[in-house]
This record gives sequence, structure tokens and C-alpha cells, in this order.
Amino acid sequence: MREHDSEPVPGLPEHLPQGETILWQGAPSWRPFALRAFHLRGLAAYFVLLAAWYLAAGWSADPQDAVLGALRLITLGAVPIVLLLGLGRLAARTTLYTITNRRIVMRVGVALPMTVNIPFSSVRKADMRLNKDGTGDIQLRLMPGRRVSYFAMWPHLRMLRVSNPEPMLRALPDAEVAGRALSQALAGAAGMPVRALHGTPVEDARAAQPEAAAAA
Repeated sequence: MREHDSEPVPGLPEHLPQGETILWQGAPSWRPFALRAFHLRGLAAYFVLLAAWYLAAGWSADPQDAVLGALRLITLGAVPIVLLLGLGRLAARTTLYTITNRRIVMRVGVALPMTVNIPFSSVRKADMRLNKDGTGDIQLRLMPGRRVSYFAMWPHLRMLRVSNPEPMLRALPDAEVAGRALSQALAGAAGMPVRALHGTPVEDARAAQPEAAAAA
């Protein structure tokens, strides 16, 4: 992980070393990114239910006061939702994910851009999840002893995995293309046959070699 002020190559703090090539680059789709990363649907549902409860509880005593109170709760809930939508848009616009033939690079950060390098030797398993909105997320599980900073990388992580953070490439509009590039790169780095990322986890050489030896 390193901070940087300039990018000689988009998404990278320095030129690639000889022999390393970019296989895929992409950025999150900001609206799905904000909705899922900040759980905005759940937050909105909470304030709607709270307003409905206030309205139902106060209707018999004073309908006008109940309506005004419910509207105040809706307005109160709309403020953080709008702010988080704006933060999600900024975070998505300043994010760039890169897959090379050797590593995954995540440029993240709104106020202070930083790049996180994840070499394939650190990747234990990768999974892809396709969402109903047409985007997809690629989740990375790291080898034991390999960690990233949860607070520095949030929200580009699986939620509630604080003790063992799992990086995520979130809300990709071309997730299947990124998944194919990653599966081919991981297989090439491990010297193993290509396995589909979606539906079947792609593991690195140390996880896959025992299975190959057994098959032989």
C-alpha cells in the first residue's frame, strides 16, 4: 500500500516493470457502488419503517401531528442518504481497479489517493458475485499472514470482516470480463488450467497443487 500524487500510468503510481502487462482496467458503477457499499436501501427502509410506526402510533391522538412527525423523520433520514450517495459517487469516480499478469492493483481514496498492490502469490481464493442490476463484485480471500488495512481500504472490502479483511472489486459494469481476465492470470501465474471464476473459486498454486497431485 502506498500513497501517491501523480500517475504515470492511469491507476498505477509508476510504470510497469518489464514483462508485466495490463490485462484489464475498470471503475465501479457509482450508483450500485453507493447503494451496496453504504447499505443505503437498508438505511432508507429503516427510516420509512420508523416514520410509519410514528404515524400509526400517533394517528388516534393527533393525526396532523403524526403526519408532521413522520415527515420530519423522512427528512431526517434523507439527509444522511443524500450525503452517502455523494460520497459513494466521489469514491467510485476516484477508484480504478487494474489486473495485470502478476497482480491486482486498487487505486482508492477520495481525499488522499493510494494504491494497494495484491500480488497473485497473496491470493488464496477469488469469487465473483453477479447482481441483479447488471454489475458484479469480485471478492478476494488472502493467504494466511497477508493482510490489508480495513480502515484504509473501506469500502472496497467485504463488510464485517475486520479481523481478516477481504478486498473487493465492487460494482463492476463488466464483471464477467474482469473475472475472465483474473482467472486466466491466476491460472497462468500458478501454472494450472484456467478455471471459471463465477461459480467455481479460483485458487492460487499453493491451494490447487494438492488437488492436481491427487488427480495425477
